[in-house]
Amino acid sequence: MNEPDENRRPARWLHRRIASFSRLMALSMLVFTVGVPIEADAGGKRPTATAKMRNGKQVGKASWYGPRFHGKKTASGKRFNQHALTAAHRRLPLGTRVKVTNLKNGKTVQVKINDRGPYHGGRIIDLSRAAAERLSMDGVTRVSIEVLN
Repeated sequence: MNEPDENRRPARWLHRRIASFSRLMALSMLVFTVGVPIEADAGGKRPTATAKMRNGKQVGKASWYGPRFHGKKTASGKRFNQHALTAAHRRLPLGTRVKVTNLKNGKTVQVKINDRGPYHGGRIIDLSRAAAERLSMDGVTRVSIEVLN
């Protein structure tokens, strides 16, 4: 009565093989889609977040972060202070000083890159609350950034 059913063994083996193959295919699709650049439109332009620095300048959208992250560690290892003139950038070396210009009103501020980000679509820099106030930002704003050192 407790004898193994010879007819069921191949079905279990096949089920395991199909499950393994499905996991492998899902992983492969993930790897291939991550490496493919996303085009912004038919014109072939890349999204602003991946815009390259040209002559030490970059133009794109900026956002700010404040109370929720105040006191937490940044990528530089220091604590984030929303009242300091700091910013997060994806590629610029930590410690780099940049001049950020609000293209809507012409106001500028100098900030120090001390964190990585932003991680929201189409943004090139995340500013501290103090820097955003100096630029009179209202939410996400189009800015120009220029490397100073």
